[in-house]
Amino acid sequence: MDPLELLGHPVRLRIVHALRGGRQLTTGELGERIGDVSKATLYRHVELLAEGGILEVAEERRVRGAVERRFRLRQERASITPEQLEQLTADDHRRAFAVAMAALVAEFNTYLDHEDADPLTDLVGYRQHGIWLSKEELHQLIEGMRSAILPALSNEAAPGRSRYLLSPILFPVED
Repeated sequence: MDPLELLGHPVRLRIVHALRGGRQLTTGELGERIGDVSKATLYRHVELLAEGGILEVAEERRVRGAVERRFRLRQERASITPEQLEQLTADDHRRAFAVAMAALVAEFNTYLDHEDADPLTDLVGYRQHGIWLSKEELHQLIEGMRSAILPALSNEAAPGRSRYLLSPILFPVED
């Protein structure tokens, strides 16, 4: 299975999200974070990601006679390259967008299902804005967003930090 196909499933995309930022988690710990997915389904998807080289075993240890594995993300394998992006058809884009939205809805529902979820305090946002931009203004907007987001992508888990899912979506809606 190629990386595009591997990342093209909502559960696998959620596993990738959970392991970003240098995290190393067991499948059990992933199950705690993605609680709406059955254990068997989660194990199957972790195995597919590992076989496909997107996850690697960071550590193994014996726990009560079984081998417990901690997985980490191979960041360079968990992204779509510009060359791969150029090869996508309109239907490929439709499928990828649907997978991304399904994963986003599942993550949001998981957040809301926590008893301490407080969208107002947590500064949850899901606004949409229609904006008019020239090509130059569009490039400036994208560069500004990249400049704001890129430094935060290397942040690792630390006391006082919460993990957020940021999903910028940008496309023209009319000519």
